[in-house]
Parts: sequence; C-alpha cells; structure tokens
Amino acid sequence: MRILVLSPYAQHLTPTLEEAGDQWLVVQDKITPEYLAEHKIEMGVSYGYRHILKSDILGICPFINLHISYLPWNRGADPNIWSWIDDTPKGVTIHSIDEGIDTGDILVQKEVPMGDDETLSTSYQKLQDAIVQLFYDSWGDIRAAKVLKTPQLVQAGSMHYASDKAGIEFLLSDGFDTYVSKIQEKVVS
Repeated sequence: MRILVLSPYAQHLTPTLEEAGDQWLVVQDKITPEYLAEHKIEMGVSYGYRHILKSDILGICPFINLHISYLPWNRGADPNIWSWIDDTPKGVTIHSIDEGIDTGDILVQKEVPMGDDETLSTSYQKLQDAIVQLFYDSWGDIRAAKVLKTPQLVQAGSMHYASDKAGIEFLLSDGFDTYVSKIQEKVVS
C-alpha cells in the first residue's frame, strides 16, 4: 500500500510501515490533491502534522490521525497540558480524519496510566511512546479496515486551540519541567 506520512516524527512510524510491506512518502508541508494523485497515495497517516486537511484532500483517500489524547477529551492543541488542567482522562487515540478538528471516528485508543510525580515532559513522553506502540500494534488491522469505527459524540469531551495556552502560562512556572501536581494545585485553588 502507498502511504503518505504527514509528520515531523515519521521515523517513529516508518519501521511499522516497512514491516507491513508498505511504501511511504513523508511530507511536513501542505499537500494538494494533485500531489496525492501524482504519487498514487492510497492512505494518509498524520502524526503531529500542523495543517488542517480540507475536503478536497479527504475525498481522495482515507486519512488517519495519531492524537495524544483520550478522545473525545482534549481535541486540538496541547492535549497533554489540558488533560492535567481539566483533570480529564490521559491516553492516546488513532482516529479517522474528517473535516472537524479531531472529531473523526475512533479506530483504536488506550488510556495511559500516569504517576503522581509526572512533569509535563515525562507525561508527554509517555503519551508519545504509547501512540507509537498503539500504531505498531494496530496498523495491520487499520490498513485492512478490520477495526470497528466508533463515532465520537462531538458535543462531549473538550476542545482547545493554540491561542488558549496564553491564558494558562502562569500555571507553567517551570515550562515542561513543571510538575503536574503543581498545575493541579494551582487550578484547584
């Protein structure tokens, strides 16, 4: 299968694709319908891709997204940070991409346990490791369309934009080395 990997972290996904016998191209810039046609792309995998895919792209082939939140919680930007601020489930999700932001059908997901001594950095790394492992474990079934798609309740969960982070900077006293317990103490008080 010809896969388009939309990611600055492609090196974490390509071993799985290679093991499955897939061919892939990696792109970080915006793509066009012409690019997909020219390269005969059969499926797209987005992981940390910073561009929103529009209907002209999504109508050509299926796309999935690897998201470091337990959807429907923390759609959009900075899901790790918001899971601590909003005290929502921590986890990872692979979902179909539709025209919304992280609103497509859930293909697979997993909650990720966190310790009391986590920092934003350590919890982020746990989520990154978990999403790569989930991709490895489920890629065969996803590419063969053997996973049960679960529609998201769009009115449930939460959504955050990059601009929302400006209002919470005071919680991040030590940047990504901030202990999540300090964040939770400040949010509660």
